[in-house]
Amino acid sequence: MKAGKILLVGIGPGAHEHMTFRAREAIAEADVVIGYSTYIKLVDDLLEGKVVIRKGMTEELDRSIEAYHYAQQGNIVALISSGDIGVYGMAGPTYEYLLENGWTLDSDIQVEVVTGSTALSSCAALVGAPLTHDFCSISLSDLLTPWTVIAGRLESAAQGDFVVALYNPKSGRRTQHIIEAQKILLRYRSPETPVAIVKSGYRDRQNIQLVTLAEMAECDIGMLTTVLIGNSSTFMRSGLMVTPRGYANKYDAQSGETLSGEKAGRSLSMGLTGWYAYVRGYLRESPSASLMNAAEYFCRPLGEVLEAVAAATSDDSAGLFSAHAVQAEKIHALLLAIKQWGSLRAVVRNNSGAVSELFIHGNELELKNNRLSIVNAHFHLHIEWQKVVRAWFVQRGDKAFGVQFIDAHGQSVFNLWLVDANAACLATYQHDLTEVCGASHE
Repeated sequence: MKAGKILLVGIGPGAHEHMTFRAREAIAEADVVIGYSTYIKLVDDLLEGKVVIRKGMTEELDRSIEAYHYAQQGNIVALISSGDIGVYGMAGPTYEYLLENGWTLDSDIQVEVVTGSTALSSCAALVGAPLTHDFCSISLSDLLTPWTVIAGRLESAAQGDFVVALYNPKSGRRTQHIIEAQKILLRYRSPETPVAIVKSGYRDRQNIQLVTLAEMAECDIGMLTTVLIGNSSTFMRSGLMVTPRGYANKYDAQSGETLSGEKAGRSLSMGLTGWYAYVRGYLRESPSASLMNAAEYFCRPLGEVLEAVAAATSDDSAGLFSAHAVQAEKIHALLLAIKQWGSLRAVVRNNSGAVSELFIHGNELELKNNRLSIVNAHFHLHIEWQKVVRAWFVQRGDKAFGVQFIDAHGQSVFNLWLVDANAACLATYQHDLTEVCGASHE
């Protein structure tokens, strides 16, 4: 018996002229074609003489099982999906099933993924150029993904200022999901943010709506709809939705000349290195600003501001601030050393941004069961020590000396500052700084 083959074929948005040559070739080559009934209809005129197996919604695993079954019998099987079969398509479930059943790359049955134009790029082409800068796609279907995961992804995408493509935005049963998505996005984006709603793109009932984020949830949206939501730079003009690539940050729009301070082919002045320098410039020019003020001004975690401060040089200082990173393996030893620092001011922020400032003595710090406790006659304070992944010695001129403890997200867990910066305390501080950072006080 000849070896079978599975062709995982993305047929694009639906119109034959938008199918790749290889997709048409793969379907022509196949003995058996398997797919969701709607997708089968899109290529019905290409299926004469073939075994055709139509499956319904939620029968994805059945399609993979059928494909493997027919391939084991020596057939060439085309398993089709609209768009790109590797994007919310059948490529993933089929590979999962095959691998779980002992198939390997060396098996007699060959598997080939035939790419196609996915919905977000196809729909984007119909409305202009909304995906010219960073974007992401998120499915609102909670059939296989918990809503908390979906909501977290929406939150992250909104915070990150991504252009967002929503797949599976609404169905007859799932009517609230698009409303919840809109609420999350509106926490971070203007109600006037451009939105393109494309239904049945490149098919007989194609319908395009260009609206704002505030209007999005009230529009005609269904399972055959892709929703494209702009970022803070996206604009709508002359019936087109466009997201600038960022050339205006470097070049004059009229002459094409490079702007002052920029270099063609080089990182922006506000690229990574330039941004660090900009943070230090902000601290130099704003002597009353704290490190947390800088983090809030740039909307970046405190840990990144500390990185910028630590990279200061004599020619590019961070104003009054200096910072030295504690070697990771010595953070615990530092905590033990701090018990000898005497009077301290502890500053703790909770997840809501509330700040507690407490005066303690170093010997009141007690680490037990991954919890740092501060207990005295006036209060009990407990800090989750396992959240601490970085620590920084921080100095502000000759007036403030302390340590910032940072979590994995670069956010402050707590910090400790010397209350009495007398000669003895500073000597102890300097000794510990040298021990755990390999740095010396300047």
